[in-house]
Amino acid sequence: MATFSIENFGCRATEADAAALRRELLAGGLTQSGEHASADVVVLNTCTVTAAADSQAREAVRKIYRVNPGARIVVTGCYAQRAPEELAAIQGVAWVVGNSHQAEIPGIVRGFASRPGTADFVPAAALDDDPMSLARGAAKILTGDIFAQSTVQIAPATLMAGDRTRPILKIQDGCNNRCSYCVIPFVRGSSRSLPPDEVIAEVRALMGAGAKEIVLSGINLGSYGRDLAPRAALGEVVRRILDETGLDQLRFSSIEPQDVTEDFVALVASSGRLARHFHIPLQSGSDRILRAMHRWYRSGHYAERVNLVRRLLPDAAIGADVIVGFPGETDADFRATVEFIERLPFTYLHVFSFSERPGTAAASLGYGVPLQTIREGARALRDLAQRKSDAFRAAQAGRAVRALTLARGGDNWTEALTGNYLKVRIPGSHPANEWHEVVM
Repeated sequence: MATFSIENFGCRATEADAAALRRELLAGGLTQSGEHASADVVVLNTCTVTAAADSQAREAVRKIYRVNPGARIVVTGCYAQRAPEELAAIQGVAWVVGNSHQAEIPGIVRGFASRPGTADFVPAAALDDDPMSLARGAAKILTGDIFAQSTVQIAPATLMAGDRTRPILKIQDGCNNRCSYCVIPFVRGSSRSLPPDEVIAEVRALMGAGAKEIVLSGINLGSYGRDLAPRAALGEVVRRILDETGLDQLRFSSIEPQDVTEDFVALVASSGRLARHFHIPLQSGSDRILRAMHRWYRSGHYAERVNLVRRLLPDAAIGADVIVGFPGETDADFRATVEFIERLPFTYLHVFSFSERPGTAAASLGYGVPLQTIREGARALRDLAQRKSDAFRAAQAGRAVRALTLARGGDNWTEALTGNYLKVRIPGSHPANEWHEVVM
């Protein structure tokens, strides 16, 4: 029986895509290998949000080929959608499949399994006859117009080994915003949503498989439902999940500041079944830079939303993304960002160095920030983030909270996650996906 391995790079949306691919491959009769070195087929689900993410994917291909030259390597995801020819040129790659055609991967892999050792095997669907499929040397490319996608692709919801706890349910994909630094809309397409009835069905299926916490995910989660007819809203589908299922806990991935409304925060505050956790992208505390980034808010608006969360949910985790070194960022802009973050009750930060992405508006701005300046700024923000995180954890000391065990631990402890996104160690060895009462 043919074996496969799969590796994911990037955000929670790509994690959901990788989990769906894994489920489909297992359902197709393949066996998952724990190591790339022993797999017949290796699937890499890539990210392209930064140049470093691209480099990481290329290096992964080369490493896999060195240790397992006989493996069929299939590269998919956002990098595959953006620059398929780059990936197809790497020795060892058999197929490059964009996000637009990710649903074809199980068929391609089954084709490998049915004809082992045939380097140029093409599945019965004769994908080479498809105008979107191009041969580039030893590798085949299958990609197309991502903006033609009209639905959220999702596999049947089941829990398999490796995702026994906190499964990610992608209910939205794509983005209609055009932030000047971001390539993701061009590799994910327009915003599209899973209809509410299907969301409920997926939640129930995951619960039936044992899920106690589910993470709702999307590329722009707050835009959920605006493309549907009739229109829906994230808050509406959350209320339905609370009313129509017995799910223990629901958590949200990143939500844009304009979607963190008073009604939505009040909804989270109204139920103990909604995780006290908000990840609200910031990117910069300088209004001048926010304007150049084509962000839809200014620092004052953002601060209002964060303070609203803290007022209604004093113990909530509040995280943010921040970019250092956007073209034209001055020392004054950076200081404005640092001072802004210092004033607000953040509990953690994700700090990114600016990475020029081909085809974005920011790529043509020029006047880049020196690399050493970017590195120093990123280091300073990470230090600030650590101080914020330490202060938040200290403030929680003595509180009794509920935590869900994760699939990590040591000889006499098990890691668990609280609703407000703090990792704790519980004495003893416990299975994943168990609730425990802990004192912080």
